[in-house]
Amino acid sequence: MIKTIDETAVWVLKLWVVALVAAPVGSTRAQDGASLQPQGLERAGIYALRQLDPGLTGAGVRFGVVCRSFTYNEEEEPQNDYRPNVGHNCFQAADLHFLDAGALDAGVSPHSTAICSILFGSDPRGIAESLNPFVYEGAVPDAEAYIYEFQHFVTEYVTAESRPDLDVLAASFGYPFETWWTRGIESWAEHEGLIVVASIGNGANVSDPPFYPGAGSNAIGVGVVSSVNTEDAATNLAHFALAYPEQSSRGPTDDDRCKPDLIAPGNCLAAGTANEADYITSGNWSSFSTPVAAGVVGLLVQAAGQDQRLENALAPDGGNCVMKAILMNSATKLPFWHRGKLSDEDDCEAPLDYVQGAGMVNAVGAYQLLKAGQGVAGDVAPAGWDLARLDADRSVQKVYRFVLDNSADKVITATLAWNRHYRRAYPFDRISARDNDLRLEVWAVDPENSGRELLWPWSDSKTDNVEHVHVEAKAEYAMYEIVVSYSDFDGPAGAGERYALAWSVGEKLPDESFFWHDLNADGIVDEHDLGVLMNNWIAGLKSPEAYLIGDVNKDGRIDVDDMQALYAERNRRADWHMGGAAN
Repeated sequence: MIKTIDETAVWVLKLWVVALVAAPVGSTRAQDGASLQPQGLERAGIYALRQLDPGLTGAGVRFGVVCRSFTYNEEEEPQNDYRPNVGHNCFQAADLHFLDAGALDAGVSPHSTAICSILFGSDPRGIAESLNPFVYEGAVPDAEAYIYEFQHFVTEYVTAESRPDLDVLAASFGYPFETWWTRGIESWAEHEGLIVVASIGNGANVSDPPFYPGAGSNAIGVGVVSSVNTEDAATNLAHFALAYPEQSSRGPTDDDRCKPDLIAPGNCLAAGTANEADYITSGNWSSFSTPVAAGVVGLLVQAAGQDQRLENALAPDGGNCVMKAILMNSATKLPFWHRGKLSDEDDCEAPLDYVQGAGMVNAVGAYQLLKAGQGVAGDVAPAGWDLARLDADRSVQKVYRFVLDNSADKVITATLAWNRHYRRAYPFDRISARDNDLRLEVWAVDPENSGRELLWPWSDSKTDNVEHVHVEAKAEYAMYEIVVSYSDFDGPAGAGERYALAWSVGEKLPDESFFWHDLNADGIVDEHDLGVLMNNWIAGLKSPEAYLIGDVNKDGRIDVDDMQALYAERNRRADWHMGGAAN
């Protein structure tokens, strides 16, 4: 960050004022509703995946959702109103099972209703105010769904050390600190491969830190991609912008780990509780991005269960890491993504972006990576995954070698994930003495000249149990090696460390996103975006450690050059904004 706001900044501000006085002011145009809802699933690629494989509906997947009671009495006792509105049209074909203590009659929760509709809803004749008639189709409408009241879940399963018979467990709430029940869930992930997907929190606007269990080492923590910011609900449901630290809790955690692991669209059309046909907008909250990401996991579980070649993706010893690595490796980077702190250098000791994680969940990309199949160390295809173990001999490496016919304009992504260790019994203490620190490297190699070997991206966090590399390939190299190793030679003795690795090669895409400049996501680049940039610039001067959006020219800092870049795009409009030209 630069230390002063110089005269050039004032000059750019004056240019903005002149341009804005002369510019006509437009209003947001209402758009037709989409044929499928919720559109957050469209943005995550779920509907596109279903076009590729129409049978992927969650059939055969045992899906658990833990829901808090919606109300509590004066003694803070839950009143057992945790269930979705089962009378709603979208749940008529859903296979829902409810588990609670039965001490009180079960009631309905608007929060649970919205979450479960995003996952399990199905309504061919949906109607809602300001929208054309639509087909409502949840992420996993044919899954076998188990809805747990939170305190009952903790008592009957976590305290009792009895892991529920589930493939996926989702939780759209959390706790600011790691505690015994969040460690119990972490223990299930480690010892039995349970895939845990949980919300990370709702950002600085509500003072949310990263929430557990989503902030846990072995869980998949999900942040929020916010919808655009217009006065038209249909537009907001159909278009999504960025993950903002004001609305999506960010890392690092108290123990300096990166979180979330990834992000997903949050503002979805969801079932309401007023009547059997009521639909509402959920809003940009991690509670509702979590079922989007968890739904993708459910579809991957179904796909893996139908193909014997993919059985290790569901292995009780490390299968959760495979799914985590695949999801993160295939995630889409949004504008302003960078590893760790804003800098002009890659932060190789912070594997993820502090608010985006590895990026936005991409259902089609994750499915294709899963189907690419398992490859073992040695010569591999340019895309795949592995579930393997580093030997106790800490000098041994695992090397995955592949060849690209043409490296120009290619991007290599690799993700390493492994579990932290916990005791199986209450209070599920962390066994830090068994934890290992792993390292991920990508090398460009020349088999004819060992002197041309080039290590240029690597990831080696001292606290995380994920490592992530996303880098452009070198046009002058055809062969690459991904290397998994121990970070040092002083780790714990034992049987080694189980890990999952996912890797892929994709085309370098032009980064032309409108949201590099429309910082407030209202569909037009104007003085409001300048205000956001100025505020973030000043905040960065005051708090150099802050996570800030606004490095428009991608040089690792927010300064007057970014203001000039924003000025050059003044009055540019999105195609969904009134009077806007398509971008």
